[in-house]
Amino acid sequence: MTKRFGFTLAEVLITLGIIGVVAAMTIPTLVANYQEKTYNTAATTFERKLGEALKVMNSQQTLAGFNSTEDFVEELSKHFKISKTCSNDKLLDCFEEEVFWGSADATPEAVDMNTIKTSKSFGQKNWQETNVVGVQFASGVSALIAYNKDATQDPYSNEIVNISGSSNGKSGSVNLGTDALAILYDTNGVKSPNKSAKDLRSINVTKLGGGCFAEINGVCVAMQPQKPTAVTKEECEAMKSTHGITSCNYKNDYWAGAVKLCGSKDKVAKSADLVKMAKYVYNNDSITATGTTSSLAFDASRATALGLPSPNFEIWSGNMSYVRFTSDTYSFNGGTIWLGDSNGSNLLVICLGD
Repeated sequence: MTKRFGFTLAEVLITLGIIGVVAAMTIPTLVANYQEKTYNTAATTFERKLGEALKVMNSQQTLAGFNSTEDFVEELSKHFKISKTCSNDKLLDCFEEEVFWGSADATPEAVDMNTIKTSKSFGQKNWQETNVVGVQFASGVSALIAYNKDATQDPYSNEIVNISGSSNGKSGSVNLGTDALAILYDTNGVKSPNKSAKDLRSINVTKLGGGCFAEINGVCVAMQPQKPTAVTKEECEAMKSTHGITSCNYKNDYWAGAVKLCGSKDKVAKSADLVKMAKYVYNNDSITATGTTSSLAFDASRATALGLPSPNFEIWSGNMSYVRFTSDTYSFNGGTIWLGDSNGSNLLVICLGD
C-alpha cells in the first residue's frame, strides 16, 4: 500500500497566518519606501527643469530686475511650460487649501493656505514684499511662487543654479542657490498627502503661514478681531515673564486676556498701527494719534473687510491705551488704561502677524 504525505488543514492555516503577519509587517514599509522614492524622483526632476530654466534666465540676464512676482512668472513661463497661473486673490485655484508643513525635522502641522499672501508668508521678511502667485506647470506640479525684487544675477556664474548638488536634503543632482524666488511646490498636484518632505517641497521657504488675515496700510492683521476672555490676576502674574506684561491690577483682566490671545504684548496692535487702520476705515490720511477728528465718513465695507463690526467698536492697544472707531468720529485717548473695567469686556483686540 502506497503512503501519501500531505499537510493537514491546521498546518496550512498556520502557514497562511504566518505569511499574512509577515506581509502586514513588510508591505507598508515597502509601499512607504516606494512612495518616498517616487516623491524624491519627482522633486529632483522638477528642480532640474526649473534649474535649467533659471540658468537660461541668468545667462540672458532676465533673472533679476522685476518689480513683481507676476512679471517674474511671465518671464519664467517662456522657459518652463506653465499651464495655469492664479492671481494673488485666487491662489487656491492653483493650490490645495490645507497642507501639513514642518521645516527641517519639525513635525508637520496643518497650515491654512488662505493666510498665504506675500513673500513674508514664506519667512522672507528681509525681501521687498511681493505677492505670492499660484502656478500649475504642464508637468502636473502645482506651486506658489514669491519673487525677490533684490535678486542677484551673474551671467557668467554657475553657482546660482548648480545641477550637481543635492535637493531638499535628499540625494539628488540639483542645487538651486538662486535668491530670486521662494517656491512651495507639490510634486503630485493637489493629491494627498500634501505633507512636507513627502509630496510637498520648497526652495527658500523658511516658514509657512503666519500670514495676514488682512493687510491694512502695511499693518498685518493675524486674525479676525475678536473679544478676548478675561484672565484672573493669578494668570496674569504667571504671564508677566513671557508676555511682556508689567503689572496686573485686576481680578478679571481683559487687557491681559488680549495679550494672551495674541501671544505677547508686542503682538497686540499698537496705537500707531490702529491709526493706520483708522485711516483706511475712514479713507482719510489726515487722522493722527493726537486729539479728536470729527465728521469723518465711516466706510462700513472697509471695516467689514478688516473683520470689524460696524458702526461702533473699541479696540485694545498694545501700549495700554485704546482707540475707538465710531460711525462719525475717530478719537484717540492716549494714556487711557483699561484693565478689568466694566467696559473692558466690550473691547476687541487686533493681533499682529509676522
